[in-house]
Amino acid sequence: MKQKFTIEAEPRTEQGTGASRRLRHAGRVPAIVYGGKSEPKMISVNHNELWKHLKHEAFYSAILTLKIGEESEQVVLKDLHRHPVREAVLHMDLQRVLADVALRIRVPLHFKGADVAPGVKTGGGMVEHLLNDVEIEALPANLPEYFEIDVSGLNLNESIHLSQIALPAGVELVELKHGNDQAVVAIHLPRAIEEEPAAEAAEVPATAQKAADAKGGKAAPAAKPAAPAKKK
Repeated sequence: MKQKFTIEAEPRTEQGTGASRRLRHAGRVPAIVYGGKSEPKMISVNHNELWKHLKHEAFYSAILTLKIGEESEQVVLKDLHRHPVREAVLHMDLQRVLADVALRIRVPLHFKGADVAPGVKTGGGMVEHLLNDVEIEALPANLPEYFEIDVSGLNLNESIHLSQIALPAGVELVELKHGNDQAVVAIHLPRAIEEEPAAEAAEVPATAQKAADAKGGKAAPAAKPAAPAKKK
């Protein structure tokens, strides 16, 4: 069963950096909801409540219920601006959902079977996740929560591509529509650790070494520096 999420919001009228800063200091996140048949509306949501939702993977690809006072509407998360250092959300964009209008949204990938894949179990390889989510296009009623990718049959140096993902009816992969059938997951041997350069050979004049190599013998020792001239 799909998880359901409700966002409680309040309308806001003030705009600008100063107004947004005051909202954040009060523990709220400035946001906007747009799309559908209504005008864009500026809102704010409780930061702590939003942060709890963000801990759930399903929140990012689910149809959300947005409540503003007594009114409610269906939306999806379109953009999220996080603070570069602190655990804080700076701004959020929500898009209204219409039942008869297709959406583009990113859906996570779940991988299974890595421990029994021949490429890992007998080939000594490692599973490499090349994608963690994919962008899809579908009507709201057809949105999947995630895609499950079974790698249990992969051998060494084999991969699974976008075209091999089992799609529910009414769901399309955006990359495939553009002709890009990229790999999703693969099994390869671990990269060998490069050996450190060998210690430098004993210092021997290059010309002497070359001559010795040509004759098959040892290089003559380098000449000692001349002694300083005696003073008269």
